[in-house]
Amino acid sequence: MSSQMHRRMFVRTTGTAVLFATVSERLGKWMGPLAEPIKIGVIADLHQDVIHDAPRRLSQFLSAMEDFQPDALIQLGDFAVPSQKNRAFTKQFNEAGPQNLHVLGNHDMDSGHTRQQCKDEWGIPDGYYTHEIGGLLLLVLDGNEKGSEKYKGGYPKFIGPQQVEWLKEQLSRAHQPVIVISHQPLAGPSAIDNAKEVQGVLTEHADKVLFAMNGHTHIDYVVEVGDVVYWHVNSASYYWVGGDFTHPSYTKEIHRKFPYLAYTCPYQEPLYAALTIDPKNGMIRAEGTNTKWQGPSPLELQVMSVKRAGEDSVRPRITHRDFGSGK
Repeated sequence: MSSQMHRRMFVRTTGTAVLFATVSERLGKWMGPLAEPIKIGVIADLHQDVIHDAPRRLSQFLSAMEDFQPDALIQLGDFAVPSQKNRAFTKQFNEAGPQNLHVLGNHDMDSGHTRQQCKDEWGIPDGYYTHEIGGLLLLVLDGNEKGSEKYKGGYPKFIGPQQVEWLKEQLSRAHQPVIVISHQPLAGPSAIDNAKEVQGVLTEHADKVLFAMNGHTHIDYVVEVGDVVYWHVNSASYYWVGGDFTHPSYTKEIHRKFPYLAYTCPYQEPLYAALTIDPKNGMIRAEGTNTKWQGPSPLELQVMSVKRAGEDSVRPRITHRDFGSGK
């Protein structure tokens, strides 16, 4: 499918199926500092270093955003390692919108790459930082820190004490609506090791936290904890099934060049979302996209993780959401 065709599909699909709802009275008072609606394009887990057509997926996302005309674009991590070969890919994202934000994912530091290299290549101030858009405060977190007492190997998923204190400080002094953003989830499946601690911090300031969003899990999922909504944004590219369920979805040549593709169930077209926060109408709207599986689905392969995540969450889609009431 061409970028132009996908852009038309995105506009047509979201234009007819968007869910609207009034933000609850608890959050309504914090919409005042927003003079105008704020629009953000969101994409997660592109995995340039795993899937063969990540550049096409990024281009289709950016083409759809030309119609949406967002105030900012956000990638939620597992984007691309900060290597020379990925420089053009990163540059394409960085130059696409008026403001472009990166979230540090665990796979962005694969193959010996470092946090500092990501900072330098992407142009972010640190692994965690603040960014303001038209009166809306974005708190970007780094869930890749070490030091968890629960750590048993693999990629760390932890927000350390210093960052937790920073989060408390930022929320305490915020006098505007806040969105909390991370790669690893703060609640729900595969949550960080100290999820309850961080949830407690957000719950204390739930009156100003519009919602939290994350990537990482490659599922379409929302959970509410302590009056805060946590949105798992599905991957732009695939669902990971692992070595026990390897299978071909593309040609032998593609799989030869991209061997990790055999561990995935790819999506035919990229998934992404268009987020609108409208203070005039007191509404928060997330417009999603949907597509089909490329090859067999995880359910057809009888992947065990599907049951843990919930069959309805393991789909090639990002559902239209209303975050006013946590639906």
